[in-house]
Amino acid sequence: MHDAAILDIGQTLTRMRFLIGRRIVGRIAIANVAPGLELTDLDVLDVSRRIAQAGGEVTVGAIADAMRIDPSRGSRLVADLVSRGILRRDASQEDGRRSLIAPTELGEKLLNEIRSVKHGLIEQMTADWSDEDQQAFARLFARFVDGFEEIYQSTDKTGEPAGLPPGPEKIVSG
Repeated sequence: MHDAAILDIGQTLTRMRFLIGRRIVGRIAIANVAPGLELTDLDVLDVSRRIAQAGGEVTVGAIADAMRIDPSRGSRLVADLVSRGILRRDASQEDGRRSLIAPTELGEKLLNEIRSVKHGLIEQMTADWSDEDQQAFARLFARFVDGFEEIYQSTDKTGEPAGLPPGPEKIVSG
């Protein structure tokens, strides 16, 4: 890859991070379906959906692991969403001591709203692209994000990539 292309990708990622950091999709979905929710609540809902789609058991522990948060924080987040009627706890058929987490009808409605908002924004952003450009971007973007996920999966909970030395020491004034 050419250095100029790497530089362009890096600069574009910085712009995208800034825009995604504003969490516009989540904010619109919350406003439309469940005012009062926090963006972290959507993260829990989305992570639970992704775990289920991958064929995993959706438990508090699995959610906490996927979000890289402490299990007690994961438990509090799930408990709050259960109390709000967005998630429900079901008994595991394999182990009655374990609870499986699933979205309620309201949770499904919220997931559908997120998909709808996201779909609408992407349609708007790519409306003047050719079908070929849309398909090429979809394929290449998925490949790019797959690479990011591979790196993410190899990091420890502090976010440090496995096998890389720690970053520079923090300067503490005092």
